[in-house]
Amino acid sequence: MSLSMYEVTVPTLLRGFEVLTSYLDKGATYATENKIDPAVLLTARLYPDMQPLSAQIQRASDNAKGAITRLTGAPTPGFPDTETTFDELKERIAKTAALLKDLQPSQFDGSDARIVEMRLGGAVRTLRGDTYLLQVLLPNFFFHLTTAHDILRHNGLKIGKLDYFGELHFLDAKAA
Repeated sequence: MSLSMYEVTVPTLLRGFEVLTSYLDKGATYATENKIDPAVLLTARLYPDMQPLSAQIQRASDNAKGAITRLTGAPTPGFPDTETTFDELKERIAKTAALLKDLQPSQFDGSDARIVEMRLGGAVRTLRGDTYLLQVLLPNFFFHLTTAHDILRHNGLKIGKLDYFGELHFLDAKAA
C-alpha cells in the first residue's frame, strides 16, 4: 500500500474537523436543552492546568495551519484566539478546513523528505517531513480532538467512540 503525504494529511485533518464541528453542534444543543450557559462548556477543562475546550479547537486549527506551512511551504494566516462562542469556533474550523481544501496533492510532492523546523522546549528542532507528520502533527492534532471529546463527555454530553470516529466509509452496505 502506498499513500502520499497529501492523502495522509489533508483528508485526515478534514475528517477530524468534521468531528470537532459535530461536537460543537452537540455542545450547543446540550447547553440549550439543559439551560447551561454555553461559556460553562467552552471554558471547561479536564484539570486546572489544562487548556479549556475553546483552546482545544484553537490548537487543532493551529496544528493544521502549521502543517500546511511546514509541509508545503505555503503561508497561512494567523487566527487570533478570540473565539468565545460555539459558532465562532465553528467558523474558525471552517476557515481552517477551507485552507486545507484549497491545497493540491502536488504541493506535497517531496514533503516527506522536506526538513521541517519547529520550536520545542525553547530550542528550534529539525526533522523530516514524514517524521513530523507521523510523530508530531497527527498525534498532536488527535490529542486536541480527544481532549475536546473528553471535556464534553465529562460535562455530560452523550458522545462516544462512534461520534469520535465520525462517518465511516464502509466498502459494503450490509446491515448488522
